[in-house]
Amino acid sequence: MILVSIEKAEAAAALDDIETIVARVKQSRIYRNAGTMLILWGALCALGYVLTYLRPASANLFWAGIVIVGTIASLAVSVDRGPVTGRYKWRILAMLALIIGFGLIWSRLLGQMGWRETAAFWPTVFMFCYTVAGLWFGRLFVVLGIAITALTIAGYFWSGPALTLYMALVEGGGMMLCGFVMRRA
Repeated sequence: MILVSIEKAEAAAALDDIETIVARVKQSRIYRNAGTMLILWGALCALGYVLTYLRPASANLFWAGIVIVGTIASLAVSVDRGPVTGRYKWRILAMLALIIGFGLIWSRLLGQMGWRETAAFWPTVFMFCYTVAGLWFGRLFVVLGIAITALTIAGYFWSGPALTLYMALVEGGGMMLCGFVMRRA
């Protein structure tokens, strides 16, 4: 039998290495889950904008359906990602409800926004939340949130009548691209 002796400094260094690896794995898991959500919501948003472009009179119906389908799919994806406690699922629902409630108060009640303003408002609300989350979960969240927000604002001012299709590309396509980037990070 061979006995191995390890110095106190070596043990501390080994524990630090283990802590670093655990932190990287946690961040990788967060990025993978966030990437999946971005791909899901990006595809749904792109679909919503394309449907709105094709049938503007039915836009409210399309978007209500997209929010419902997206919320159900988000819960299904989060459950599929491993053991999710009931408390965590309710937090996801509560977070979505709070963001949507905030947005509805400002876009419908206080802001009295038209279609163009609404099309720019909602992505910036969600990207603001995403950017703030990046303060805890990593710089990539911040960079991607700011990039989509900047492109959304640029489109609001300069895309003219093509805003709906521009948003399908920028918001929907941008979120999907960001999702694929996050899944690889």
